[in-house]
Amino acid sequence: MAFFGLSRVSRRLLKSSVSVTPSSSFAVLQSQHKSLSNPVTTHYTNPFTKCYPSWNDNYQVWSKGKELHQEKFLGVGWNYRLVGGMSSSSSVLEGKPKKDDKDKSGVKEASWIDLYLPEEVRGYAKLARLDKPIGTWLLAWPCMWSIALAADPGSLPSFKYMALFGCGALLLRGAGCTINDLLDQDIDTKVDRTRLRPIASGLLTPFQGIGFLGIQLLLGLGILLQLNNYSRVLGASSLLLVFSYPLMKRFTFWPQAFLGLTINWGALLGWTAVKGSIEPSVVLPLYLSGVCWTLVYDTIYAHQDKEDDVKVGVKSTALRFGDNTKLWLTGFGTASMGFLALSGLSADLGWQYYASLAAASGQLGWQIGTADLSSGADCSRKFVSNKWFGAIIFSGVVLGRSFQ
Repeated sequence: MAFFGLSRVSRRLLKSSVSVTPSSSFAVLQSQHKSLSNPVTTHYTNPFTKCYPSWNDNYQVWSKGKELHQEKFLGVGWNYRLVGGMSSSSSVLEGKPKKDDKDKSGVKEASWIDLYLPEEVRGYAKLARLDKPIGTWLLAWPCMWSIALAADPGSLPSFKYMALFGCGALLLRGAGCTINDLLDQDIDTKVDRTRLRPIASGLLTPFQGIGFLGIQLLLGLGILLQLNNYSRVLGASSLLLVFSYPLMKRFTFWPQAFLGLTINWGALLGWTAVKGSIEPSVVLPLYLSGVCWTLVYDTIYAHQDKEDDVKVGVKSTALRFGDNTKLWLTGFGTASMGFLALSGLSADLGWQYYASLAAASGQLGWQIGTADLSSGADCSRKFVSNKWFGAIIFSGVVLGRSFQ
């Protein structure tokens, strides 16, 4: 009798302990996984709640079973977070992980691509980084600066060329990311932040990536053919930089400088598209200012991966500058603002432009001064904030030219 009584009490206690929340029951299941790198290959059955969590390899999300309100969560809610192909038990037990913890663990939350795009195109959208528009902004702003500089005194910049270069920036950025992922797939698998990229993770094959690259380059060629002959030759010559940049981190500690030469090519091309030729006194300082600006923001960005870069054996200015990073960045930031001022003087812009330079200097100084180079999350925030730096300079060029 004592045995049966004890058994009944035990069953009641056990029943109450597993009926608190679905998360708590699965936290127990998740804590049984000792490795965070192996994908889930079987379904675990909870004998008490009859709930079956299922794994979706393509989207890397967890979904609820039918008995839990028929709801499906893509990387958000229900305390599940993705870590290298399976959910993290520590994330479930401790609640929502901190941003830094997610960055270091390869945690990926669902983006609008997972939520709204058809399954067949999601991998390609991620390959082009459509869910991360900051790269497109950083490529487009030097183009817009140059187009605005080329406007006639008292006039607004050409909306036609701004639209063409905006579409071109989107396509060329996507093509650059595709080339980067094709060349770096062996490296991306070894870096937490990049190991879930479409080609590195196997979501897309290299052949599919090459086909997608061809489509993007063909569309970009269609835009380039809308420009004058001088601009066509100048624009086509940038492909040498686009294809070679991803290899630079294998050979030099200055890949950020090569990125600057590549991503700011539009500072030369925008002027020539409007004017039909280059004005060196205006566009060369503008181009060099963009290169120095890129060295600032991409060095901050590179500090996210410095530990992985050392392990993999690739190079960056973050590793080259080390503890002196902020001193270097201050120098490059100062040079960038100086070149911008020189370009404005050569273009005879109004005082409104120099007021914008003062505001942009403050924004750049804030980035450098407050950046926590040991925090991947803060480095990412500072990097993304550069879209506002570009916007400030553009507004200054437009105002300086309009009221000239």
